[in-house]
Amino acid sequence: MNIIFNKGKDWFNKKMPFVIYCKPNSEKIIGVFQKNDKLFEINNFTETGFAFVSFDRKSKYIIPKDQSDVYIETISEIAYFIEKDVDLGFDSVVKLSFENLVEKGIKAIQNKQFEKVVLSRREKLEIDNFDFEKVFSKLIFHYQNTFKYCFYHPKIGFWIGATPEQFLQSSEKTIKTVSFAGTQPYSETEEYIWQEKEKQEQQFVTDFILDNLQNYCAEISASKPYTFRAGSIVHIKTDIKAVINSKTDLQNIIEKLHPTPAVCGLPKDETMQFIIENEGYDRTFYTGFLGELNIDFATFQNNKSDLFVNLRCMNIENNFVNLYIGCGITKDSIPEKEFFETVNKSKTMKKVV
Repeated sequence: MNIIFNKGKDWFNKKMPFVIYCKPNSEKIIGVFQKNDKLFEINNFTETGFAFVSFDRKSKYIIPKDQSDVYIETISEIAYFIEKDVDLGFDSVVKLSFENLVEKGIKAIQNKQFEKVVLSRREKLEIDNFDFEKVFSKLIFHYQNTFKYCFYHPKIGFWIGATPEQFLQSSEKTIKTVSFAGTQPYSETEEYIWQEKEKQEQQFVTDFILDNLQNYCAEISASKPYTFRAGSIVHIKTDIKAVINSKTDLQNIIEKLHPTPAVCGLPKDETMQFIIENEGYDRTFYTGFLGELNIDFATFQNNKSDLFVNLRCMNIENNFVNLYIGCGITKDSIPEKEFFETVNKSKTMKKVV
């Protein structure tokens, strides 16, 4: 890890683009270091490299394989324990504002504007001497089954996160994706009981994915929903697998699925418009997606993609960290409960800063 992070700090000081990441349950850390500071755009998803795409699909960037040096290291023994509980205090003004936003979303659903919408908020924390190696090491220790990354481009900014959600995985003509929704705090003793609202919310996501794969895939299969742990919280998850009709359909599938109802809503266009008009801030790359596009950097095999939804993330601006947290809203949502769901989700990142 020392070589990769030393190079990362050197690249950061030189204002050169790079990404360092570790896949779920992997012992490998991969660093991709661009050899110039150019901002490369994705045009049709046939490009090869590390993709970084925004929520609204307008910003689609890549650190290209052929413009970069790649380093791979094995994770050494890491021991980052959290000494004390995270302060999950909140501002009453922020609480009221978010609950008003949720109420607005519920009314829009009742008025048949859409079936479900995912609403979020941004929380700003002041920090001193942000050390991304230390934060990344804590992410590895605490969130092994997530995709951990830190991404920097001088024209984009610095992002770091540990996302539990696969967006799309492809190998030749086989693709895999997941349907995610619902949130509860993790407990070692409790059995999880999911309410009808949460089951319905997750089914929306599953149905959306299956419907949008029909035109481009054959042999589509889906697992039964199950409870999946992501650090200090759990979700309902369904695994989906299919065979695409043609490799050229990958672009169509990506554009049809992103953003999924798990991060936007249903129908997609109407909910995206509602989010942009009402959330009060620009999500930029939060709830976008990122990862390996047409390349497995660990083996240098082509025609493999491994993309993740950019959740449980933050971006760094000078002495501040911007945290992003959201939750799915249906007609049965309770505004105060949804706010406290975002408070629970904020623990993932607050725990490591």
